[in-house]
Amino acid sequence: MRKLNFTLSSMAACLVAATVTLTSFQALSAGSHAGGHGGASAIGEPGDAAKVSRTVEIRMFDNYYEPENITVSKGETVRFKVINAGEFVHEFNIGTTLSHADHQKEMMMMMEHGVLEADKINRDKMKMDMGNGMTMDHSDPNSVLLEPGESAEIIWHFSGDKDLEFACNVPGHYDSGMMGDVRIN
Repeated sequence: MRKLNFTLSSMAACLVAATVTLTSFQALSAGSHAGGHGGASAIGEPGDAAKVSRTVEIRMFDNYYEPENITVSKGETVRFKVINAGEFVHEFNIGTTLSHADHQKEMMMMMEHGVLEADKINRDKMKMDMGNGMTMDHSDPNSVLLEPGESAEIIWHFSGDKDLEFACNVPGHYDSGMMGDVRIN
């Protein structure tokens, strides 16, 4: 298991360190998440609720998921019920390793602009210009960003056979092991 224990103060220190590091880092990209991370066609597409074959409950803790891995069938439409059972803000994002790496840069920019705090999302700031005419409203069909105690659903159709993973791209979380494989049969 990838279970790692973090206290609120240690995670806050990690986030502060990441923010300090960002002051010397020139952010490469930001953008409205409206198109979905990683190219929706490469990873599947939003699913039709009438075609859901099953519901998978995903519980997000500090810093791991239960379950840690998921198996789906090619062509399957799955409803993910995502619950943040941790003490920090977490994300459930379906994508590729490359799309997660790109999204982590965007999430760092969200932190730099005060949108993300360790345990809070300043949703009113998600619509502001991130410096390049783009916003970070985080409205992708393959991703949810949740404060502690919040829950949401994603309905996703797995149309391809590309290697996928689900991950939390809040700065420091992916590197701490908060990710899991999506196995496609």
